[in-house]
Amino acid sequence: MIRSMTGFTREIRAFEWGTLTIELSSVNHRYQEISIRMPREMASFESAISGMIRSGLGRGKIRLHGEISWAPRFRALVIDRDVLAGYYSQLLTLSGDLGETSRPSLSSLLSLPGVMDSPSVLAMVEKEVGEALEDVIGNALGSLSGMREKEGGHLLKAITGYLDSFEEMISSVETYWNSKKSELFEELRTRVTVLLEGVTSEADQGRVAQELAIMGDKWDISEEFVRSKSHCSQFRSILAGPSSEGRKLDFLLQEMNREVNTMGSKITDADLRWMVVEAKTLLEKIREQVQNVE
Repeated sequence: MIRSMTGFTREIRAFEWGTLTIELSSVNHRYQEISIRMPREMASFESAISGMIRSGLGRGKIRLHGEISWAPRFRALVIDRDVLAGYYSQLLTLSGDLGETSRPSLSSLLSLPGVMDSPSVLAMVEKEVGEALEDVIGNALGSLSGMREKEGGHLLKAITGYLDSFEEMISSVETYWNSKKSELFEELRTRVTVLLEGVTSEADQGRVAQELAIMGDKWDISEEFVRSKSHCSQFRSILAGPSSEGRKLDFLLQEMNREVNTMGSKITDADLRWMVVEAKTLLEKIREQVQNVE
């Protein structure tokens, strides 16, 4: 089973003390990278939240954004009189310096930093808020995991389709190669013979035969077919496995691409080289999909 690294979910829950909103999103990333944005008074919960995300999701760039809208009676309690008085005093002084006669409105100061951020409010309901966060974030993680699994199903379908086409292409290359191998090797022998027309002694002829055997071994791509088929079989096993193994698939794709590149470097037949290009194109399409697998 494979899962995507892409997903988004939002959980909104109302409580006696206010409304909690959690947004959780993830995109593809080589490792697991977690970013948490919470109100300042909620900073003490970030370590626990990070632990929940780390154990609940695999790799990906994961962002959590949380907000609390306090109930009116709690908002009234969070006014920090000292901070508010400080702002008011500074504004009165500044008004005098600027020649302004009007006094600042208290209501206009309530949105300034620190005025409504007294930690004493959270202290009153800290246990309830902590339990609510655990519950709501747990639901958000489950929802995001479900979305990533659903998206993983789409990825699996696309990857399997491209893999089927790749295996068919490798099979076509092998069939064509087997039908043309003798002819192509004979062309190689003829070219070598023309280059060594002056060779007459038995020792030199033996050396030519030895060089031909070495060149034939380097020129043959039969082993690449065997390894390519093995890699495809392993690839399918990983796709059907119980966990999502995006990095393993990525590494295996590198090996598959290496085998195809070796084929392209060994053969000179134009039709075969074009088929190799098609095979590499299919591998690139698979790689684009695998980049988003958890």
